Amino acid sequence: MRFARFVHAGGVSFGVVEGEAGAGVKGLTVAEIGSLPFEQVRFTGQRWALADVRLLAPIFSSKVIGVGRNYAEHAAELGNEVPKEPLIFIKPSTSVIGPNDAIRIPPQSNQVEHEAELAVVIGATGARRVDRAGAEKAIFGYTCGNDVTARDLQRTDPQWTRAKGFDSFCPIGPWIETELDVSDLEVRCEVGRDPNAMEVRQLGRTKDMVFDVPTLVSYVSHVMTLLPGDIILTGTPAGVSRIVTGETVSVSVQGIGELRNPVVSLD
Repeated sequence: MRFARFVHAGGVSFGVVEGEAGAGVKGLTVAEIGSLPFEQVRFTGQRWALADVRLLAPIFSSKVIGVGRNYAEHAAELGNEVPKEPLIFIKPSTSVIGPNDAIRIPPQSNQVEHEAELAVVIGATGARRVDRAGAEKAIFGYTCGNDVTARDLQRTDPQWTRAKGFDSFCPIGPWIETELDVSDLEVRCEVGRDPNAMEVRQLGRTKDMVFDVPTLVSYVSHVMTLLPGDIILTGTPAGVSRIVTGETVSVSVQGIGELRNPVVSLD
């Protein structure tokens, strides 16, 4: 199932996105549910064309956990070694935005960059000190993520909180896909001023992760309790580069969909 959170004439709802994955927005509908995605699905009978509603970030998260240098080529492009164990950091929940929301470039940085990633969404049971099998059971689904980073601040600060934590620095969406084998999926980032002529900046595959998804979930759960809706960003392939005002960033993960966000100045 594909679960979305959306705004319609009557308010904000969760829903199930229906239709063929390759049909495009015009070929999809969203069926409202009267429950959280983690609960038993109860359809209300209300449906809208997806093109007639506005998608939001698909889930509420108490925290977003990032994973650094989880692709060897990305570690190398920034002059870093591959870590011996997962390198984790926190992005605040206030950094989360949804599809088509603006990434806002703060005046403190001259080098804000995109990082396209597969994002893991934790399910109803949460996860605390789980093994690999328990980690797989704790996963509710997957979405697209963009670990937007102020690279110049990351290089100067001993901690990454500022570089990773600005408002709007964690776009996720467009929805959560619950049935997906993520062992070998394409992760792509395209950037451009013309939505019809985007430049491919990143193109990688999840099979090249240093640490796979169950390993990451298990590792993080031995550091902190993962609550329902929490997100783990699994790392980015090589090709990160600067984004500037006026551009649009597109992150897509095979089998999930596309997440697009315009870039604007905070001023």
